[in-house]
Amino acid sequence: MQDGRAPRIKNRAPAAIQITAEQLLREAQERQETAFRAPKQRVEDFEELNEYRGRKRKEFEERIRRTRGSIKEWLQYANWEASQNEFARSRSVYERALDVDPRSIQLWLSYTEMELKSRNVQHARNLYDRAVTLLPRVDQLWYKYVYLEELLQNVSGARQVFERWMQWEPDDKAWQAYIKLEERYNELDRASAIYERWIAVRPEPRVWVKWGKFEEDRLRVDKAREVFQTALEFYGDDEEQIEKAQAVFSAFAKMETRLKEYDRARVIYQFALSRIPRSKSAGLYASYTKFEKQHGTRTTLESTVLGKRRIQYEEELSHDGRNYDVWFDYSRLEEGALQDLRTEGGSAEEEETAVGRVREVYERAVAQVPPGNEKRHWRRYIFLWLDYALFEEIETKDYDRTRQIYQTALNIVPHKVFTFAKLWLMFARFEVRRLQLPAARKILGAAIGMCPKEALFKGYIELEIELREFDRARQLYQKYLEFDPANSPAWIKFAELESQLQDFARTRAIFELAVSQSPLSMPELLWKAYIDFEVEEGERDAARALYNRLIELSGHVKVWISYALFEAEPMPLPRAMREEEEEEEDEDAEQRVVAGDADLARRVFQRGYDDLKSKGLKHERVVLLEVWKTFEETHGSEEDVKKVAAMMPIVGKKRYVDQETGQTVEDHDLIFADDERENNPKTFQFLKMAHAWAEAKKSGGGGSSVLSGFTAAQSASQDADAKSDVASSHGGDD
Repeated sequence: MQDGRAPRIKNRAPAAIQITAEQLLREAQERQETAFRAPKQRVEDFEELNEYRGRKRKEFEERIRRTRGSIKEWLQYANWEASQNEFARSRSVYERALDVDPRSIQLWLSYTEMELKSRNVQHARNLYDRAVTLLPRVDQLWYKYVYLEELLQNVSGARQVFERWMQWEPDDKAWQAYIKLEERYNELDRASAIYERWIAVRPEPRVWVKWGKFEEDRLRVDKAREVFQTALEFYGDDEEQIEKAQAVFSAFAKMETRLKEYDRARVIYQFALSRIPRSKSAGLYASYTKFEKQHGTRTTLESTVLGKRRIQYEEELSHDGRNYDVWFDYSRLEEGALQDLRTEGGSAEEEETAVGRVREVYERAVAQVPPGNEKRHWRRYIFLWLDYALFEEIETKDYDRTRQIYQTALNIVPHKVFTFAKLWLMFARFEVRRLQLPAARKILGAAIGMCPKEALFKGYIELEIELREFDRARQLYQKYLEFDPANSPAWIKFAELESQLQDFARTRAIFELAVSQSPLSMPELLWKAYIDFEVEEGERDAARALYNRLIELSGHVKVWISYALFEAEPMPLPRAMREEEEEEEDEDAEQRVVAGDADLARRVFQRGYDDLKSKGLKHERVVLLEVWKTFEETHGSEEDVKKVAAMMPIVGKKRYVDQETGQTVEDHDLIFADDERENNPKTFQFLKMAHAWAEAKKSGGGGSSVLSGFTAAQSASQDADAKSDVASSHGGDD
């Protein structure tokens, strides 16, 4: 403890007797010393009383002399004199204090309170009169003065005090207190006159509303209407003034609603809403909507809801004018209103007004051109033009305006940077619907010449095919393929067109030209379409030649599988033979087909397996063998299935040294029986003998071993070699 550190506590175990917090607080309270109390003095006679008063006055005078500006000391002195019933001396002290600080509100209030406690009412009146004369802006003094006069049943005196007060144009609470005074004594005409004077001093909407409500409560409806009409005339037709007077309009309409004058209320609401901006009249619109829900018809309610939603959209657009989603919703709202108006049989003038409102929304929307030349900013915007054009074409039947809209939209888009095929195509379709085919072709031709695009070619070709202009479609396909010769779907569509036109020579020429293109997008689709075409025509040799060409190009496992399955599947007769049979037989006869050759399919599987084996593609070989096995289960015998199953690999482990780390890595590997026979003949022979020993030990049991594939591999390889010799003697796989 001497060096200022905390004492070291040796025993941290809890004490045997625990002390609660309540005990600690009680002990602290008991040990507190009692506060000093001054002894009580008893006054036995007047001499002692006078001595006591003299001593206290001397103390007060000394304190006042030291702190003359302290109102607290003056108040204590004056209140002490009043407690001794020395009211004259108390008044003297108060007057001396008022000489020091005549604007102290606390001093005036304490002075008057002292007079009232001593029942000196006239003195209190005089004091209040002096106070309000000296401090006319202190409302508390006026309220005390008025309360005193009314308490003494001097209503005329209270009214005079209020009149003096009103000359100073106090706040609204003072006017309201004056009106309540007159109401308490049923002087309603006087109260109405006070409202009129109040309006003259402070012509605010809430004052007009209170006056109108007052007149309504006293059942003077004509006077209440006159008040509201006077208020509306006072505010005039200025937009800012009408906006301030929304409370007056709302109160006026609610009064008419309470009087069940619904037409009057509706006219008031509509008059106000037609002159106040939509973005600033949300509260009034809410009141109008509630009114229509309670007392309006379905038509008026829908129009009110439309107005409310218009305000919401306008507010959102004021924050972000390029929020195209809001523009879409806004335009749909106006178009829906137009449709409802037509359904309900509106007048021509109302319909024209609704159409104008829709056009106004669209014109404002398309004026919000996206900034910059990035297409992602234009995607939503361009649909505004398309919706605008469709509205003019379908709803208003104004075709010249529709054509002008399309033309304006095309002029706005920067076609050298990007374009929108949908815009060109819809413009052309519009001209087709107007039977202006040259104009439509001119539009699409200009689009292809200015900004060629795949969608434009497709749309133009589709249009010409629908018009049965096949020569034009061929020319367009030629232009299309000159623009993008690597587009496989375009070549396929061109060939399909020629096939549908029964020009098979042109179809084959197109396919041949297509497959000769060096860079191709998705060439597998093109080859598949070419092969499917030959299969449909019944040309198996041509299809087989295509498969062989495709294998030379790719050699993919899927090509081998498709080739093998193609050889086994039946296919229709050649077209010439089919046409001859159709002429001889009736239409209900079944179409003849040429059966497939399972042996050729097996040869293709074997060729594919050998090719993948030579390339070292083990996983692809497994895929081929699985398909081959499924094929043999359907088309082959049990021996064929066992043969293919014997060629399936087993999963082994392979160890090799990683070149980067230098560590021995163990990995799973697929081990094929034929690979093992060729690469490790001694090991293969040992495994075969081991399996034979295992079989002999089982004495012909039905159990199978993992090495069964190796025992059958030799016989399978011998059979395969014999078959290959036979095939070579017959001239190959063809």
